[in-house]
Amino acid sequence: MAVPKKYPDELRERAVRLYRESDPKPVIRRMAEQLNVHPEALRNWIRQDEADRGRRHDRPTTETAEENRRLRRENAELKRVNEVLRAASAYFASEIDPTRRRS
Repeated sequence: MAVPKKYPDELRERAVRLYRESDPKPVIRRMAEQLNVHPEALRNWIRQDEADRGRRHDRPTTETAEENRRLRRENAELKRVNEVLRAASAYFASEIDPTRRRS
């Protein structure tokens, strides 16, 4: 289960848009205080938005991160299925030829 988000998505989107549209760029700490969010949370939101827009290359985009999570879940499921199939195969092999030893 996913951990519930501390801040609503609307607040995140509004904060990032406010930062992006400001000229000159505000100090993140002051802006975070005004919005009642933790400065590191705001800084991470801004960095992620920049990565999603192709302006940063030091972190994956949101789309890439979601795909990686999906592929990890799928990989874990396939590993579980393979273990079940291996166990079933060993069981049925011993039923077919009980005198033959398998390692």
